[in-house]
Amino acid sequence: MELVKDPRFIGLVPFEQRLWLSSPTMHGEEQHWVNEAIRTNWVTTVGENINEIERQIAELIGVPYAVALSSGTAALHLAVRLAGRKLYGSSGAGRGALEGKKVFASDMTFSATVNPICYEGGEPVFIDSERDTWNMDPAALEKAFRLHPEVRLIVAAHLYGTPAKMDEIRRIADEHGALIVEDAAESLGSLYHGAQTGSFGDISAISFNGNKIITGSTGGMILLNDGKEAELARKWSTQSREKAPWYQHKDLGYNYRMSNIIAGVVRGQLPHLEEHIEQKRTIFERYAKGLSGLPVSMAPAEADFRTNRWLSCMLIDEEAMCASSRGSEAPSFSPEAGKTCPDEILSVLLQFNAEGRPIWKPMHMQPVFEGMEFVSAAESAVNEDIFARGLCLPSDNKITEEEQTKVIELIRRCFG
Repeated sequence: MELVKDPRFIGLVPFEQRLWLSSPTMHGEEQHWVNEAIRTNWVTTVGENINEIERQIAELIGVPYAVALSSGTAALHLAVRLAGRKLYGSSGAGRGALEGKKVFASDMTFSATVNPICYEGGEPVFIDSERDTWNMDPAALEKAFRLHPEVRLIVAAHLYGTPAKMDEIRRIADEHGALIVEDAAESLGSLYHGAQTGSFGDISAISFNGNKIITGSTGGMILLNDGKEAELARKWSTQSREKAPWYQHKDLGYNYRMSNIIAGVVRGQLPHLEEHIEQKRTIFERYAKGLSGLPVSMAPAEADFRTNRWLSCMLIDEEAMCASSRGSEAPSFSPEAGKTCPDEILSVLLQFNAEGRPIWKPMHMQPVFEGMEFVSAAESAVNEDIFARGLCLPSDNKITEEEQTKVIELIRRCFG
């Protein structure tokens, strides 16, 4: 679609500066702690910045132990490996901790949630979402346990910062003697019944990736309740070196420890977590107000949750969807008066120099997981519907009210 020939967009010009989906927001303290690491020559995977952010995050989330790692994916991998070892015992070199075991996993998420299951030789069974939160459906999870009562591990994610129904998921897990790995990568600062996400899993993970609500440019943490497991995670993250003066290894290890420089960036970011959450929530409320009256709804959240609204997401009403389809790499759509679709809106935003994204493509629809089992409690897959009708809007902390008003106007004109 060429906007210059589309009368719906006459009078609007592209943004001079790119509007990002979610980019880092720096404050200055980050540079101080990075400089301190360099000044003191603690630039490797030990140092005061690491010690301090581990302490602060553990205190914030309410867990006894936090181990700083190179990424949220690394944290998820070690969490899954620890859970597998706890459930099934130690595995030999070259064999995963979940070898041949099925694991129930969130279906609507980023692939980093479920890849570690496969790293450890497990087989993910994908669980559909429920519409209240777009997260793992407890009813579908119960159905999955009826199909596979032998399963002992659940990997559950909090989508776009909105908490899953962890009380129901925990109840089901306990009934079946299963452990929970909680993927709180997107939900730092979100509250579920007053408690921080990241505190509900037997082992949990958070992320400091460049687009997250608090960033180190990269990095993540594994959150634990057991001191011995925390020490094992630290050991694994530094290539599983033993205390012998020579390099000796009794277990497989990984180069997963966080750098003290990255930790300095995180240390400078942490005092601004609540500020970032309020900015994100304000952005969401502006969208909700500005898009009212259109055949759309905003991403849900239960009344007794506080979501950090990491990304503001929107769902187009079914009757307002124009004809559209998605190939393996590119979408197609047919504009229609009064109707639109996520890919048309995203195309318009891109041409006006603004970044949006489709909702995460469900894992059971991904070519890499073709043939893997998918369990839904609904007549048709909830996740497939959300993927087809949903999109993520520009949600950067630094978007101005004027810029957001223009994004809203672009979306309104797509329905013209």
